Amino acid sequence: MTSREGHLVELVDDAGHALGEATVAAAHQPPGRLHRAFSVLLVDPDGRILLQQRAAAKTRFPLRWANSCCGHPLPGQPLIEAANRRLAEELGVGPVDLTEVGVHVYRAGDPATGRVEVEYDHVLRADVPADLPTRPDPAEVATLRWVDPYELEAALDVDPSTYAPWLGGVVHRLLRPAHPAAGRSGVIPPGRPVDDAPERSGGR
Repeated sequence: MTSREGHLVELVDDAGHALGEATVAAAHQPPGRLHRAFSVLLVDPDGRILLQQRAAAKTRFPLRWANSCCGHPLPGQPLIEAANRRLAEELGVGPVDLTEVGVHVYRAGDPATGRVEVEYDHVLRADVPADLPTRPDPAEVATLRWVDPYELEAALDVDPSTYAPWLGGVVHRLLRPAHPAAGRSGVIPPGRPVDDAPERSGGR
């Protein structure tokens, strides 16, 4: 887990244009630095999404429920390539056919660890079978469950502290896509419209 704190992330401006790079650890120290990230949603034929409960060892928002998979591309790395890499590492899944449904920009501080998330978060969707084989890494994922996204929206309002703080915006983008999906090249242009859904406090 801690070895990834030294990996590089891509710093961006408010429109998603690359500005430079920093380590994961540095980008998440207060007050935080805006950087590129992705959130993957795996969707079954009934429209349910796969949620993961983040492992207790996570340095940010441990044991909170979040979307199927999250991560950061390396500077200049195509998002689809990076997301499929993390799906394999976290869930033992992939590669899958991912498309972008929007961007969610948010800031969230973790009171338990003192880390800060300030992310330009590309929301990626893949349609998968309900019996999708998974082999979650226990160092990354405590458990998994399928949920209806509309029921999840309601649950986020009732009990936000159970969930990752970015999850509301990510689900909002799934249900209300912001722009057409990216091409199969996996290169998604920056500067797309951002999610204007209200922030929910809660649990990356």
